Amino acid sequence: MLEFIKTFLQRINIIVIIGLLLIHFVLKESNYVFSLLYYTFPIPIIIVITVFLSLFQKKKIRTYNLILALVLLVIWFGRSFKINTPETIHETDIEVVFWNATHKREFKDVFDKVDNLPDVVVLVEYHAVELAKLKLKFPNCFYYWHDDSEIGIFSKKHIDIKQVFISEDETVVINFTSHRLNFYAIDVASSMTVFRKNQIAFVQECIESDKKTILLGDFNTPLESKFLKDIKNNFNHVLTEKGNGFRETWFWNIPLLSLDHIWVSKDLDILNAEKIGTFKSDHSMIKAVIKR
Repeated sequence: MLEFIKTFLQRINIIVIIGLLLIHFVLKESNYVFSLLYYTFPIPIIIVITVFLSLFQKKKIRTYNLILALVLLVIWFGRSFKINTPETIHETDIEVVFWNATHKREFKDVFDKVDNLPDVVVLVEYHAVELAKLKLKFPNCFYYWHDDSEIGIFSKKHIDIKQVFISEDETVVINFTSHRLNFYAIDVASSMTVFRKNQIAFVQECIESDKKTILLGDFNTPLESKFLKDIKNNFNHVLTEKGNGFRETWFWNIPLLSLDHIWVSKDLDILNAEKIGTFKSDHSMIKAVIKR
């Protein structure tokens, strides 16, 4: 009986690990079901599962598991951990911040966390509870709140809303200009029933310019996704170019998935970028400084 249990656990170990590796490195986003599995089992989760399974294996299998976990750890670090040198920042440069406020937080939480007043802030899942107080405190700044999409925008300069796009699955793209730059505030709906391929395609259809343009949003799609290929071709990812540390922005400061992004068109220079962890949301903030 004991030998049967050992054999069973070995087979489970092999099946689970091979399955997870196939999902992450081969099948990926080849269809809707595999894409959900791909997002559910990023490399850190595969590492944890591999180490956990090793606890129930005999010494030889346990060694193989731990070696595999180490290899995956190296791949993860190489892919996600970035070291960049920030450049000199001047008062004329533009500081932008994006954050998923998870229905409970305000612009004040951003200002407190970054220790200053950014030039542009975009919040998604924002309810504008304290917006009136904010306008009284900073009367010379500008504000926009789209109630239906729960997207809020703050800027030190005038905000000109160009267009608001909302898809059937409630993915939202708001195009606005400020500081003589073109912005897109984006919130891809976190639907379990809609293929991300279609949602990202909708976002890309709404983006009409790749010059002097900044995309800020919760894409609910990891940076490694093949669906972001066109955006990667036309824009630079701020945490990749100038960030330090892990690029993943979710979950609760544990670097599992890069769901939140700031993308900057390639004609603009990124001087600095930072992922700011906070326990006020399950998403980290992203701050970037763009050269004027």
